[in-house]
Amino acid sequence: MRLRHPSGRIVHLSCGVSLVHAETPADGLERLEATAAELRSHFGTGLLGVALRLSYPLAAALADDGRARTRLRAELDAKGLEVVTLSGVPDAEGGGENTVTTTDDAADDPRLPGDWSTPSRVRHTLALARILVDLLPFEEVRGAIATCGLGPATEWDENHQKAGARHISRLSGGLADLAWRVGRAVRCGFEPGPGQVLDSPEATVAALTRVDKDRLGVCLDLATVIRDWPDPEAGIDRITDAGLSVITARITDPASGWQPILRHLLAADTARTEYVDVDTPAGAADLPYVLEELTAIGLVPEQQPCTAP
Repeated sequence: MRLRHPSGRIVHLSCGVSLVHAETPADGLERLEATAAELRSHFGTGLLGVALRLSYPLAAALADDGRARTRLRAELDAKGLEVVTLSGVPDAEGGGENTVTTTDDAADDPRLPGDWSTPSRVRHTLALARILVDLLPFEEVRGAIATCGLGPATEWDENHQKAGARHISRLSGGLADLAWRVGRAVRCGFEPGPGQVLDSPEATVAALTRVDKDRLGVCLDLATVIRDWPDPEAGIDRITDAGLSVITARITDPASGWQPILRHLLAADTARTEYVDVDTPAGAADLPYVLEELTAIGLVPEQQPCTAP
């Protein structure tokens, strides 16, 4: 769903949709059918944005099979759904990722996620980028991926840090190559969180100070920011003053008082925030409320969807 900010730029509002239990493209299409029916029970007609979270096996299969991506895109179009963001963020509520870093074999298993010290993380993220450029609406030239906050801080020793730096460099190079080949850009945002290397705004700036800031930035879970940062607005300014974009904002708790923080974030041109994902347990049921609140802070829907009876 496309909203116009008072500054004139477009902000994309998407509902988080988990396909983490689907391992094949056929499974993914089946689950998408059920999800689309639920979305339409809340919104009768109109274009709706969905932020997909894909399992490792499904992402690998789609990245390797252009015809499967074409079928998925056709199904999305037929159901009036558009995708501009994909999520690679672990799902703490279950049914999502369960970070594995205990052994080299487990961390390198393409069926299991790892942190940014493992090759599987960069492979998965580049697979998501390859998928996303084929799912983007025809007129869109860029999209975004959210990913984890590097890894657990207690495990992030010198070896992990060096490996993470190599993999982030590989990610940047892969995204640049993809943009050159297909003419569409994908940015990736690392999400700060408790216990992660990216925890506070200061830790986030320190860890990401040397990344490719044209392609890499930050994804913020607004509920986490409100709960854990002493001064959320100052923290956002600290990140953006360092040249890092806050690419995606996630609303994971609609009752968390996220509105002033999002208003501040969207008012900061340096944040370059283009995407707001509603990634709550209630999913589509929370979308009308979030849309109403976004309208109240000045964002105007380009196309007002029809609320289902």
